[in-house]
Amino acid sequence: MSTLLGLDPSTYQPHRVHRADFGYPETNCWTDVIIELLHAHGREPLAGLGCTLALDHEGDQFTFFKPRPDELEALFGVDVHELQPYRPLRSHVDSQIAQGRTLIVEVDGWWLPDTAGTAYRNQHVKTAVAVDTLDDKKLVYFHNAGLHVLRGEDLERVLVPEVLPGYVEVVRFDGERPSPEELPVVARELMRDNLLRRPARSPFVAFGEQLARELDDVLALSPEQVHVFAFATTRMAGAAMALAAAHVRWVLGDAGAEAAEALDAASATTRTLTMRLMRRKPFDPSALIDALNADWSRAHELLDTVA
Repeated sequence: MSTLLGLDPSTYQPHRVHRADFGYPETNCWTDVIIELLHAHGREPLAGLGCTLALDHEGDQFTFFKPRPDELEALFGVDVHELQPYRPLRSHVDSQIAQGRTLIVEVDGWWLPDTAGTAYRNQHVKTAVAVDTLDDKKLVYFHNAGLHVLRGEDLERVLVPEVLPGYVEVVRFDGERPSPEELPVVARELMRDNLLRRPARSPFVAFGEQLARELDDVLALSPEQVHVFAFATTRMAGAAMALAAAHVRWVLGDAGAEAAEALDAASATTRTLTMRLMRRKPFDPSALIDALNADWSRAHELLDTVA
């Protein structure tokens, strides 16, 4: 058996942003994995989510946000870098866990039972998992909103790509990190850095322009295709706004309350917009886009004052 922390999926308690009462309990696969890895190691992932404040619209989708490697090192002493898989993945997992590290592995969601109802045995979708325990009978892994286990054929197939090997990263936890008292100070410095990285105008202006061009075509798609569109647009933006609000509250406390409320309002509006898209019936999104722009702008005006 190779085991990092030896956690039990039946008793594991995920971080609070992955609980059902959070606005977006699943965000994107990589960020969800790193949140749970940090949480399982007793480190507060909310300190490292300033990347959400730099969210932009990329022309056809919102930024697939994730903490930068330099942020993870500065805040948590965690180093994430690419691993070259020149041997079977099982061998690399064994080697890295023996050194107190783990792997984040790109795999096919077809073999992940926690995606039952979506990808599991239904769609071939790439996603990222992090390994906690691996032996001949089970794989315990972080994915999406928590910790899960797979066995049998799923275990036999998930780490053996049929065509090309997936992207693999090694995660090291042995770097120097700030003390609990220093952590909010470092997080605030990185918050300011991320605010400097944000787009010059609200990213929802550009998204409104995209919707104006594409809405009729999107509404003509199948439900599955609309879901894919929403994941890259409204759901990605909404998850970023929800995590940004939580980050602002953790870093700034009461001083950031108004900005966090504006970010939460933007996140709620994205959920409304997603539901309208999923109905696949014509509608005018302009009022929702205006609300998103107003809340984003209000939040960032406040952050420029208090951050």
